[in-house]
Amino acid sequence: MLDLDRVDVYYGSIQALRGVSLSVRAGELVTLIGANGAGKTTAIRTISGLLKPAAGAIRFEDRPIHTVPAEQIVARGIVQVPEGRKVFPELTVEENLRIGAYLVPDRARVREGFERVYALFPRLRERRQQLGSTLSGGEQQMLAFGRALMAWPRLLLLDEPSLGLAPLIVEEVARVIAELKAGGITILLVEQNASLALSLADRGYVLERGQIVLSDTGERLLANREVQRSYLGGSRPGR
Repeated sequence: MLDLDRVDVYYGSIQALRGVSLSVRAGELVTLIGANGAGKTTAIRTISGLLKPAAGAIRFEDRPIHTVPAEQIVARGIVQVPEGRKVFPELTVEENLRIGAYLVPDRARVREGFERVYALFPRLRERRQQLGSTLSGGEQQMLAFGRALMAWPRLLLLDEPSLGLAPLIVEEVARVIAELKAGGITILLVEQNASLALSLADRGYVLERGQIVLSDTGERLLANREVQRSYLGGSRPGR
C-alpha cells in the first residue's frame, strides 16, 4: 500500500532522513521506533506531504505522492493523528469531529462516521458539546483519533499516540489501536514506547539518526537483544 524508496529529507542544511526505505502492506500495522531526534516524526510529516523529500520517492498504491499537496494526500485516504493531539481548543468535541469529515461529501457517511466514533469512544458522546480545551489529555487523544476516523482513512498515520499519557490511558490507546487494525484500517505507528509499539505491530523498523538500521517482525524485534538494550530498558521481564 505504501512504499518509501531511499527518501532524503533536510531541515535547511541538516539532513533528517537518510535513504529511508520502508513499506506498509494493506491490513498491516507497521511501527517505526527510535529515540528522540531519530527522524520518526519527520518520516510521518513527509508521508503526509507537510515536508518534501530532497531525494527518493513515496508511493501510495503504486502512485507517487511525494510531489502531491498535503490536502490531496488526505483525499486519497492517508490521514495523520499528529503528535501532541492538536485538537481545536475553542471548538466543541462535535465540531472537532466534523472538521475531520471536511472532505466527506456524503451526509449519510458523515452521520455514520459520528456513530462509529461514538461507539469506539463513548466518552466523546458524553462530552460532545464540551470545548476541546476542557478535555483531559486522554480524552483529547481519543478526540484526535476520532477526528482522523471521520475522514474514513485507508492508511492511518499515528505519531506518538501514547506521549504524555498516564499508564491506564496508554492501555486504552493500545486497545483502540488494536481495534482499528482488527477493523481493517492499515496503520503506520510512530512511537517512542517501543514495547507498546512492537507488541501491537506485525512488522517494525528501527530508525537511528535518520537511517533504518533494523527491520523485522514485531515479535522478533521484541526478542532482539540490541533492541532490548537500546529501547526496552534491558531484557524483557521473564527473559
